Amino acid sequence: MFKHLLISFTLLLSACSAIPPKTSHNVCSVFSEQPEWYYAAELASRRWKVPVTVLMAIMYHESGFVADAKPPRPWLLGIIPWFRSSSAYGYAQAKDETWSDYLTATHNPDKDRDDFADAIDFIAWYCRLSQRKLKIAENDAKRLYLAYHEGHSGYLHKTFMRKPWLIRYAEKVATTSTQFQHQLTTCKLQTG
Repeated sequence: MFKHLLISFTLLLSACSAIPPKTSHNVCSVFSEQPEWYYAAELASRRWKVPVTVLMAIMYHESGFVADAKPPRPWLLGIIPWFRSSSAYGYAQAKDETWSDYLTATHNPDKDRDDFADAIDFIAWYCRLSQRKLKIAENDAKRLYLAYHEGHSGYLHKTFMRKPWLIRYAEKVATTSTQFQHQLTTCKLQTG
């Protein structure tokens, strides 16, 4: 009986943490609603040497902090659901192939794309690879996002130059990262 209650309670907690924050544009509110996310983000930041605010800005713009986010499904003739344009899934919108690379690199096949801690660690891991391979600064949210979106090969070949909308979007990610930094500094000062 106790075992069943414990399992039910664990599942209930998991379901609650999958609910997107009410005020997702304010990182202090996000961490206030989901305190375990702060610790997971800090851990990923320390492990991979990428600022929390860059990681959170990328996740915010990729999924809006929705655990099971997927690309929109197009409709054929307006009535037949068609194939999604990508295998991207979860908080980080990680594609199947890249997620598989991450699982291999971290030697942990039990990670899930719809688990916040695993997804934030994935984003940090990928940004760290971008820093090493592409010589992007750890706090350059715009370029880290371009590499995240286009992949390392796409970034090297500057495929984003043919996508003005993507450059504008990467600038939004950078702006969000800066806003999150100001917010985080303010709420840390307030809580002492």
